Amino acid sequence: MRIFKFGGASVKDAEGVKNLVKVLQETGHKDTFLVISAMGKTTNAMEEVVNAYFNDKSAVANALHEVVEFHQEILEGLFPSSRKAVFKEVQELFEEVRGFLAWNKSPKYSFVYDQVVCYGELISTAIVSAYLNDSGISNTWLDIRNYIKTDNNYRDAGIDWEKTQERVSKGLDQGKLYVSQGFIGSDENNFTTTLGREGSDYTAAILAYCLNAHSVTIWKDVPGVLNADPRYFQESQLLHKISYREAIELAFYGASVIHPKTLQPLQRKEIPLLVKSFLNPKDPGTTVGKGESIDPKIPCFIVKKNQVLMKLSSLDFSFIVEDSIGDLFKLLHDYKMKVDMIQNSAISFSVCVDNKFGRLEELLDHLKGKFKVVHHEGVSLYTIRHFDTQSIDTLQQGKEVLLEQRGKETVQLVVK
Repeated sequence: MRIFKFGGASVKDAEGVKNLVKVLQETGHKDTFLVISAMGKTTNAMEEVVNAYFNDKSAVANALHEVVEFHQEILEGLFPSSRKAVFKEVQELFEEVRGFLAWNKSPKYSFVYDQVVCYGELISTAIVSAYLNDSGISNTWLDIRNYIKTDNNYRDAGIDWEKTQERVSKGLDQGKLYVSQGFIGSDENNFTTTLGREGSDYTAAILAYCLNAHSVTIWKDVPGVLNADPRYFQESQLLHKISYREAIELAFYGASVIHPKTLQPLQRKEIPLLVKSFLNPKDPGTTVGKGESIDPKIPCFIVKKNQVLMKLSSLDFSFIVEDSIGDLFKLLHDYKMKVDMIQNSAISFSVCVDNKFGRLEELLDHLKGKFKVVHHEGVSLYTIRHFDTQSIDTLQQGKEVLLEQRGKETVQLVVK
């Protein structure tokens, strides 16, 4: 089978859904599994519902109403008013959200987050499946939570590969067109879990691995994998081919086109990953697979915004050695800080982290009991793969460099 993953940008409105049909008509849809994200910025909007639930319950109804109205507009752009079944189906899904928020007793943010935010994908795929059927493309809608089984680490769940493989092998047939969700799974108690933001790419890779798929195609609003994000860099260029190893390096450093977890299961079975444009589906795009590291071999720029740089030094000028470094990494893990760069000397340790769970102040309070701490919030971490002198000079212009680290192929700069 082929796995096609369509992100939120590809189904952000009625025209996007219609274009998805055109893509399938141009590429064929036999033996294909569609993994589809929430529409547009729905995940962000559902996060606002969760935030309102915990911080201002009087705002929940309005926050959810905005999501309902957004999808109602898409429904009206796709279906005649006489097609009441899909309208009712979507309405019932929203009623499930309201029901959960009414009866839930759990005070755990991450648990509630997963039970609510998942409806973005469920609603999106219900709409797309119905529209495909109306367009003459027969398909089978699946609740992916019945197939992808995980632990209960809500918001960043780990895959139970054995159970997932068993369910996929037994439950799916070759030859059909399936429509299902990205980003979500379920734990052993059948509560919904999510795989981390942008986890729909990972879903596609999980399914490809379990189905021994022919290929995975990620459909984007860009022509393929570029050497730089065009939102932040001018004159970005298309990379025609990338090896698994190079793609994993780019993903590790934060390239946004490919989710970091996506590549490992594909590499294990040498399943090619294609990144193509849903606006020009016949263009070749980028192929990730075996072979040379990168073509063309040019500098690749990656930026992570809103990072935190912390410099820790010992209070008594003693060495920071293995024991203290081990303690530091345990603290970073305990406070859910994603480490993006480290640098240490005899008496200091610098680390650039992503404070995505908002626990920086707690961590700083803990660290200040043992170390002298200087920290900078809102910094940017730039990574250049296959750098040259010109690429570094261009990047540094007009910026204050707080930390620099160079290797054979990669340079990293923390700037403000």
